[in-house]
Amino acid sequence: MSRRSAWRAALAAALALAGAGAWGATLPLHACRLAGLEHDAQCGVLRRPLDPGRPQGTQIDLHVVVIPALARQKQPDPIFFFAGGPGQSAVGLAGTVQAFMQRLGQRRDLVLIDQRGTGHSAPLQCDIPPPEEALARALDRSREVAALVACRAKLQALPWGDLRFYTTTIAMADADAVRIALGAQQVDLVGISYGTRAALEYLRAYPLHVRRAVVDGVAPPDMVLPASDDVDGRAALDKLFADCAADKTCAQAHPALVARWEALQASLPRAVDIHDPVTGRPLHVTITAEAVRGAARRPLYRPEQAAILPYAIEEAAAGRFDVLMAIASSTNDLPTDLSEGQHFSVICSEDVPRLPASSGPASEQGAQGLYRAVCAQWPRGAVPPAFYTIPPSPAPVLLMSGGLDPVTPPRHAERVARALGPKARSVVVANNGHNVMAIACMRDAVFRFIAAAGEAEALAVDLGCAARVPRPPAFTPPLPARGVQATNDPDRFDDPPPRTPDAPGTPPTASKDSR
Repeated sequence: MSRRSAWRAALAAALALAGAGAWGATLPLHACRLAGLEHDAQCGVLRRPLDPGRPQGTQIDLHVVVIPALARQKQPDPIFFFAGGPGQSAVGLAGTVQAFMQRLGQRRDLVLIDQRGTGHSAPLQCDIPPPEEALARALDRSREVAALVACRAKLQALPWGDLRFYTTTIAMADADAVRIALGAQQVDLVGISYGTRAALEYLRAYPLHVRRAVVDGVAPPDMVLPASDDVDGRAALDKLFADCAADKTCAQAHPALVARWEALQASLPRAVDIHDPVTGRPLHVTITAEAVRGAARRPLYRPEQAAILPYAIEEAAAGRFDVLMAIASSTNDLPTDLSEGQHFSVICSEDVPRLPASSGPASEQGAQGLYRAVCAQWPRGAVPPAFYTIPPSPAPVLLMSGGLDPVTPPRHAERVARALGPKARSVVVANNGHNVMAIACMRDAVFRFIAAAGEAEALAVDLGCAARVPRPPAFTPPLPARGVQATNDPDRFDDPPPRTPDAPGTPPTASKDSR
């Protein structure tokens, strides 16, 4: 081979190696249209082994969407978004993510990965029941557990149905494989709810590949979700009662709200007549205290819906449960279906083994009771001990919490921030519930945190607007319409202008209705 030929061969090899690190080189992407997006996205599939210990075994398709940056000169660090649940499809939230991160998307690609078990990535979804069956399960714990047990059996029959391989650690290895395939040296992480656990695990496992991280509604790996869920839900309801008592209008409308709630609990179970909140059909059902606690907890995620709770509790205490059932049902408006199989594969492996031993009837109710029952026979994946640790972060991390959050209140974020060290900053929106990124000023703060050129500038971002977000006032039902006396005025259809005396020697002023 001549020297020139050898030089050309070396140059071709170098270009091939450089190309392997370019965007889309090892993860073929094609133009695609997704619901909620104004422009084309880029979609692709990355093959991954179901069992990381058997690379040549069963393979699954990991579905990835890249929403390209609009600017020609984009930044090299894409934003990886991790959805909540566990069990939400990140791709299914594409429209919402683009809307929330519109400014960030000007100069950075947004990357959405359907985590294994969600969306179209080896999906583990249960059948969606008709509305009346869904309500029946919400009112009867044994019926809900039986449905999930039957679903588990169906999922295990799928080609990808070994439910041990859907843990957060394995999913974050998938995410890093996507990073490598896309050729990014570093990424910015944004996680909401369970997605914060995913982001923290990625940060722990791959710290040098993280430039910035934003976690909204922090669910740390060691929180033991079923136990904290019951504690935090009750604390949020107690806060609602205290805020109502401190507000003059709410206190006047509901002077004995706590007593009414306790009396309602003591009166259950009992048979009542309600209307299905979805179909409107009249139903005769048995309402339990646990079902009412669950119905009251769901609106607490959003302060604008929690504002209706005092009225709903008063109505339920009087035997009218329609309002409470309606607002509990109205929270089921997520833009993507939850993958129950992935949800329980994560919680049964990572949280339930750390639950304290059952201590009687109280520990068999609420979230603890549900997860103990469902996870009793659910396959459990191996979780490395390091998963439950939170080492100091080499990259700036912004932690956001809602002070009224019934599932990931500030106490979790504050503990995580201490563990992450000096490059972590925690902010609380006192009068908001679960996830605060929907608030315009917080979205702006996230943009400035990620866009900041230096770490010191990022950590110094002004977050003062968090203290200025008000709590919605308690709902007051509209007053009945009042009768209005008919005027039977044939001349005017609005109020006449004020009359002034006519000047001497001038003709009378023409009326507005003169033609």
